[in-house]
Amino acid sequence: MASAREMRLRIKSVKNISQVTRALETVSASKVRKAINAVMATRSYATKAWQVLRHVAEQPGRDSLHPLLVKRPTVKNALAIVVTGDRGLAGAYNSNVIRYTAQKFDQYSVPVKYIAVGRKGRDLLFRRRKDVIADFSNLPAAPSFMDVSAIGRLAVEEYNKGNVDEVFLVYTDFINMGRQIATVKKLLPLELEGEGLVEDFEHKASSGPSAAYEYEPDQREILDEIIPRFTALQVYQAILESQASEHAARMVAMRNATDNAKELVSALQLVYNKVRQQTITNDILDIVGGAEALAAK
Repeated sequence: MASAREMRLRIKSVKNISQVTRALETVSASKVRKAINAVMATRSYATKAWQVLRHVAEQPGRDSLHPLLVKRPTVKNALAIVVTGDRGLAGAYNSNVIRYTAQKFDQYSVPVKYIAVGRKGRDLLFRRRKDVIADFSNLPAAPSFMDVSAIGRLAVEEYNKGNVDEVFLVYTDFINMGRQIATVKKLLPLELEGEGLVEDFEHKASSGPSAAYEYEPDQREILDEIIPRFTALQVYQAILESQASEHAARMVAMRNATDNAKELVSALQLVYNKVRQQTITNDILDIVGGAEALAAK
């Protein structure tokens, strides 16, 4: 059994750790509120952009409107944009995304390339010997659209050059503080019917009468501008959702760690009391034994 001094050092160490986890929980609680506000602020814009794009692309001759709308007859390569965090201490948040990615693409019918968004995901993909063609780490705590637009542009360029024939987006969808779900969405070719792995933005908008639009200058020029921008917008929205999910997961993980530290301190305190009591008993027995030895003389 450990000595009383060793038990005191253990208790002090666990208390110090609990102070750190409590501080991290407080910081994450502050960040998650800002992240949720950012997610809610962009959802309405993303929904309206999707409605406009869908209205334009549903006009006659869709297959000839834009190459990003046309399914290629033969798929030879695919690309997956995987969004994770730059830091750990968020429970199973990062590992869940990579595990979900592996389930979807390890046995995929064609070779898959990866764009890693987040240092943790990049390291895990490298560890699994995946073909990572680009890495976007250390994004700002509150990224703007310009901060992440390069990711969407790179995906569109790879698709237009013919290097890949499908582009997927893997991220964590923020549902609420206690629930975040790993999700995969097909970015390119852009699907408008809500089929396959696509999550229709319109499910987050209120129902109502369909809108009528007038377009200037013409349909093709609008699509040339809006489709690449909308692809980047989906990546931006996914990163915001992932950041909110990461902060929520970290807050829950740090709260659990703090609670576990409190329970461990209580358990260690009981052991310390037993050790201290045993030490006092042994000291008393030594004194009594010495007194009896002196009396016997």
